[in-house]
Amino acid sequence: MKKISRSMLLALACAFVMLGATSLKAADDPAKVAGTWEISMEGRNGTMTQTLTIQQDGSTIKGTMSGRMGDTPITGTVDGNKVSFQVKRESQNGTFVTDYTATVDGDSMKGKMHNERFGDRDFTAKRK
Repeated sequence: MKKISRSMLLALACAFVMLGATSLKAADDPAKVAGTWEISMEGRNGTMTQTLTIQQDGSTIKGTMSGRMGDTPITGTVDGNKVSFQVKRESQNGTFVTDYTATVDGDSMKGKMHNERFGDRDFTAKRK
């Protein structure tokens, strides 16, 4: 009878270890951010809205930011629910780089953008 109890105890312990390992793996997986997003932020002239289209390959993202300044490619990464990407625009005054960092929660994203010209600004995004 003791052998059966020990065997059952060992089997249950193994099952809990397996469940724990599965939960940890799921937490490390990159958030699913592929799709079309509408980004909004407050600017000097009110709310500015842009469209962000993302393609995702594991933790790597690329895509296009579209707005009143035209279409510009983006590149970035996803680590868990954290996403970061960079937009480089060419202007008369040279290359204009903006860095975006955000936390993803399902179909919404909240974060900050930074560039040398405007400093830091908060933004939100909703998946369309």
